[in-house]
Amino acid sequence: MILALPRGGVPVAFEVAAHLGAPLDAIVVRKLGLPWQPELAFGAIGEGGVRVMDERVVSRSGLRPEELSEVEGREREELARRLLLYRGERSAVPLDGRITVVVDDGIATGSTMRAAAAIARARGASSVVVAVPVAPFGIGSRFSGVADDVVVVEAPRGFQAIGSFYENFSQTTDEEVRRLLERGKTP
Repeated sequence: MILALPRGGVPVAFEVAAHLGAPLDAIVVRKLGLPWQPELAFGAIGEGGVRVMDERVVSRSGLRPEELSEVEGREREELARRLLLYRGERSAVPLDGRITVVVDDGIATGSTMRAAAAIARARGASSVVVAVPVAPFGIGSRFSGVADDVVVVEAPRGFQAIGSFYENFSQTTDEEVRRLLERGKTP
């Protein structure tokens, strides 16, 4: 089973699913970004109440509890909106006993991917593989205890941003996500 992190991970996961002849579904998570630097994650939340925090970022940033709560509340609303948009009223695809590959367009801090891997594990996946085209060198150690394997195509030491590894890193639309998920249901 291939699980994609919407939005940017869906086009990547669609290609992985097509190549492997595996079904595709979304696993919905939201990054918790610092209020003054939203691209820097201090944690992530996901479906099923999953919450992952990066205590190093929280303590180094001086993030106040009320700031954390405000960001988390806003992201929970967006999480609920996306779950309804991408899945509708249908339940998540059962993962009991399945090998599950969780795919995104890249990993920066690892918070959203850790949350996604935790969701897959909680939903009963027998094996969880994290797979991305690009991530910082040595990122695999951050998934100890959550993923059984981590596959990264490019892991440079001087990693700056995921977008710098793409010719076109424009925002994937909700409509494109829905279209690809529908096409990926049956390989």
